[in-house]
Amino acid sequence: MGLLNRMKEPIFLKENSNAEEQLEKLKALEPLLNIEGQGIIRQDIKYLEYGIIGEKNIAFELKNSHMPMYIIHDIYLEDGDLSAQIDYLVFTKKICFVIECKNLYGDIEINSVGDFIRTIEFSGRKKREGIYSPITQNQRHLELMKKMRIDNKNNILAKFMLDKYFEDFTKSLVVLANPKTVLDARFAKKEISNKVIRADQLVKYIKTMYEKSKEPAFSDEGMLEWAQYYIDLHKEVVKDYTEKYEMYKINKSKSPQEATPAKGESSDAVDVVSSLEETNIFKELRAYRLRKSREEKVKPYFIYNDNQLKDLISKMPRSKEELKTVSGFGEIKANKYGDDILQILNQY
Repeated sequence: MGLLNRMKEPIFLKENSNAEEQLEKLKALEPLLNIEGQGIIRQDIKYLEYGIIGEKNIAFELKNSHMPMYIIHDIYLEDGDLSAQIDYLVFTKKICFVIECKNLYGDIEINSVGDFIRTIEFSGRKKREGIYSPITQNQRHLELMKKMRIDNKNNILAKFMLDKYFEDFTKSLVVLANPKTVLDARFAKKEISNKVIRADQLVKYIKTMYEKSKEPAFSDEGMLEWAQYYIDLHKEVVKDYTEKYEMYKINKSKSPQEATPAKGESSDAVDVVSSLEETNIFKELRAYRLRKSREEKVKPYFIYNDNQLKDLISKMPRSKEELKTVSGFGEIKANKYGDDILQILNQY
């Protein structure tokens, strides 16, 4: 007891997640897929990598908070048909913070009705799109936590008190982990804007909320018991992250090039090419090609032809050096169009 009461620094009760393992499985699977499948899996890999980076940014902030707290990373709760995958539970002596991590590309606006709108800029154009509200997502996590705590109580009065005061000591928080993201919440309602912060504000936010809280403080031992309750509820779930890509697997006895059907040959590869041309990335690259050709008053295929466009999607270069490995792209084209093309590819 004496040792626990001298706690001064944060402690991770669970720090690992299965995201790194999932990432390795996707990277190993990528070469086994056709062109369309590779485009899809590379986008999924990119999103997963963003998520991992974002969660590491939050872990760094928490580790350097110099505040006594217990932290649980990547916890999965399940109750009947309900489930919640929670990025972080952070237990202080007064408040448990339920953190949803978002490492989003682009700038985020929250309007007066609580809609989340993302703006992405590329090739001098801005694209606005609505995204699913992380506030709503995280509120569902809180509701499940609350239900499980209430169901665990046998006393009717205890159930009533927990139902009434649960959100006084359990707070929802959405953390934007991308340091380049600009958050505009000027027109958002206070109850919404107060729940969304940037990662570099996280520790200050936790300390401020702690100081303002009128809840009685737990002892170090009580704080640990509170956190341990949810550790005991955590379930390790084994998921098959590769199942969705089965339809894109190529014939293992052939290379991707060999899998392309000869003229007159009946094959699913014909459908793959057709499907590829319907993807957003194909349309974006084709629209850019048309726009540049009109600016330069040349035929679109002088910028790059369809086969080169498909090779772009297949290889998904991330730098000008990688772009030079794409069919039809040498030093001049890579320098001339590279920044625009890479900006488009980096969305996927």
